[in-house]
Amino acid sequence: MTDPQATSGAGSEQKPLPTPDPWAQVATQSVAKEDDSSAPGWERGVLEKLAFAALAEQRAARRWRIFFRLAWLLLFAGLVWTLASNEMASNASKSAPHTAVVNVKGEIADGAEASAENVLAALRSAFEDQGSQAVVLLINSPGGSPVQAGIINDEIVRLKQKHNKPLYAVVEETCASAAYYIAAAADDIYVDKASIVGSIGVLMDGFGFTGTMEKLGVERRLLIAGENKGFLDPFSPQSDKQRQFAQSMLDQIHQQFIAVVKEGRGDRLKSTDETFSGLFWTGQQAIDLGLADHLGSLDYVAREVVKAEDIIDYTRRENVAERLVKRFGMTLGEGAVHAMRSWAPQWR
Repeated sequence: MTDPQATSGAGSEQKPLPTPDPWAQVATQSVAKEDDSSAPGWERGVLEKLAFAALAEQRAARRWRIFFRLAWLLLFAGLVWTLASNEMASNASKSAPHTAVVNVKGEIADGAEASAENVLAALRSAFEDQGSQAVVLLINSPGGSPVQAGIINDEIVRLKQKHNKPLYAVVEETCASAAYYIAAAADDIYVDKASIVGSIGVLMDGFGFTGTMEKLGVERRLLIAGENKGFLDPFSPQSDKQRQFAQSMLDQIHQQFIAVVKEGRGDRLKSTDETFSGLFWTGQQAIDLGLADHLGSLDYVAREVVKAEDIIDYTRRENVAERLVKRFGMTLGEGAVHAMRSWAPQWR
């Protein structure tokens, strides 16, 4: 007999196996991984990976810190080398005969570029240098503090006597008030014909708001110990007695100014009623009044008067390192850089 199962199997063709589903394989692998995560000790592996990643990040951050510190150190060393090279070159050039120049520019005030501290430091260096044949004050200033100007004037007189060197003042645009107080100590004053010279006077300025406060209904509450302690307060009334006191103080300082000008200019001064009135004049008018001596520039004085055409500037200025310290604060260290190296009368 014939087997029916055999017959049916022999009579039919064999069917191909189904193609594997990739999505099903991915799902199977994911399930397998989830099953592995549930295996004992998987937390330890994750923590180790996190720890190694944190260590790698710390190493990278440390390398960058070291890089930036080395960069700043190289920059600092470069600045020091540059400053030392410039100083050596400057000292070498100063040994030859030359005309020394010190700038007096801008407001004459404590903390300003034209402060007594800066100007006198430059003047002392200029007078003490054996190569300097004379010192020139290059002035372009509207004035400032009578105290700062008085200190500079007194020191100029002393340095001239000590070193027996002439000092000339050369005026650019302006030499007014406290600036002229300084220039009066010069042996000769050179100006441009259009320079502004003079303004020999003293002022004390401010504002008073008492009338405005009354209109607005504002009450000033000022407690003082001393009858005149607050007489310069702009929100309080000023009595005649207080005004006279302030005026007497200004008059005294004005007389000091006049005495210095007369002593410095001597017989060259052609004094008139307006000379000490606070007026100012052109350079040519100043020569006619005896407030100045000649027309001339810095180059003219160096070439024709001092007979030393080489000009060396002794003006004290902030160097590159000091500017960087002020800009970046404590990045370079202000202490290291330094280790290396209003109510007041105004004349204006």
